[in-house]
Amino acid sequence: MIPELHASASVATAFLLAFPALFSIVNPLSGALIFHQVMEDRHLKERTKLARRVSFYSLIVLLVSLWGGSYVLNFFGISLGALRVAGGLVVAITAWRLLTAPEEQEARKERQAAPAGEAEDVAFFPLTLPFTTGPGSIAVAIALGSARPVAGEGVWAFFIGVTAAAVAMAGIVWITYSSADRLIAMLGRDGARVVNRLMAFLLLCIGVQIASSGVQDLLIPLIHGPIAPR
Repeated sequence: MIPELHASASVATAFLLAFPALFSIVNPLSGALIFHQVMEDRHLKERTKLARRVSFYSLIVLLVSLWGGSYVLNFFGISLGALRVAGGLVVAITAWRLLTAPEEQEARKERQAAPAGEAEDVAFFPLTLPFTTGPGSIAVAIALGSARPVAGEGVWAFFIGVTAAAVAMAGIVWITYSSADRLIAMLGRDGARVVNRLMAFLLLCIGVQIASSGVQDLLIPLIHGPIAPR
């Protein structure tokens, strides 16, 4: 019973680590507002279909980045500690930009989504890449994947937790994009910015946590390493 409780706690911890970070960087609330502006000339049924496809493609992008990104970097000889430090810094810098200049992020997303108003097959490009899950989201997902335990049963618990977070994130993208008109009426742009800034602060804390874990991974072997004989 105790190992099961421990595994459940690890799954919950991984989920609580990944979900706020993914929510902040994907930013589905402001994304839904821009999605509505770009696609408002299309029929509601078509917008709903596009929202479903974008959420599915976003899930694939996030899962590939979470599951495989850190292993690809390790293949090139990048240590887990270095990966965590770099990934944590990327997350923290991204969060700082979201906190200090949310208008710039919104303007960038508007430019990315603009071609969707004229093209037909736009679910993957540009609505998924780079509008919903762009380079920043991929970098954050890779950084989260690098926070996995080194070995043991905790690895599977970790990946179950982050996978659940990615599934929940894709579900939120589907809901917010398909009901963007009602979301605009309920929150408005200012309300969405308030929520996004709160999540950006959590993302900043997560980035610092990941980077600090990487610093520990790099320094502990140096501090406790064998002392060379004189």
